Amino acid sequence: MILAPLRGVTIRCFRETFAEQIREAGFTEAITPFISANPGFDPLKDRELRGAPEQIKVTPQFIGKDPASLRACLLRIKEAGYDTADLNCGCPYPMVRNKGRGSGLLRTPDVLEKMIAVGCETMGEGKFSVKTRLGFDRNDELLALMPMLNSYPLRFLTVHARNARQMYGGECDWRAYEQVAKVAKMPVVPNGDIPFPPQKIGEVMIGRSFIRYIGMRDDAKDLLAKYIGASLEELCGPSPVLGRLKELVAYWKDLPRWKRLWPIIKIARTLDELRLAY
Repeated sequence: MILAPLRGVTIRCFRETFAEQIREAGFTEAITPFISANPGFDPLKDRELRGAPEQIKVTPQFIGKDPASLRACLLRIKEAGYDTADLNCGCPYPMVRNKGRGSGLLRTPDVLEKMIAVGCETMGEGKFSVKTRLGFDRNDELLALMPMLNSYPLRFLTVHARNARQMYGGECDWRAYEQVAKVAKMPVVPNGDIPFPPQKIGEVMIGRSFIRYIGMRDDAKDLLAKYIGASLEELCGPSPVLGRLKELVAYWKDLPRWKRLWPIIKIARTLDELRLAY
């Protein structure tokens, strides 16, 4: 299993705090939440890539639309010892896609191809992957792009079985996913509403259902306290820590043991109020 990139949640501090649970669950790799491939930006300054190697294989994921900036970032991470990288071609949030990044790349196939060409050339054959969706507006758009994608030696293609307009709502279209997988020349990894633990269906990428599993554990409150401690050591002041914790617990708000606590946690103004809530 591959741990999916969830912005603000499956971050390095989370991966290190929950390393034992991640390992026990059977994850063998984690994709970082996206790092911006901006001109002149050193990706090693990003919190995701700073410090000693983690206990799990980590693949940096980049988001952007400038091939030259992507190349510079990939060369920098290779110098630091990272041997794989991933391109975010699936982020559905309007503030991202409307700028032509993330799932917005699906609307500019020529730019997408240039990004993939740079990624494969810089990282090497079978070292660069792409995470995407079935399309921007429709579920057949990715299928139309497969001849181009098949012409590059991608490590794998992760497909969230929704289109960008759906965000994270509505049903996944597994029939459209299977059509993509049928013609793909590279391994295709499913993502989207896959339960944890998954059925034995080969390699999968899981994010939200694993996060919910953490909230269902008997020791969830102890793990949350540990995460608070680790976040306090990393961040400046309690306010950003409080925001980080709310992002995590928001994934648990529908679980029986957290349902009545979430309204209180959601309005907590201090860490003491959050601790008292749970």
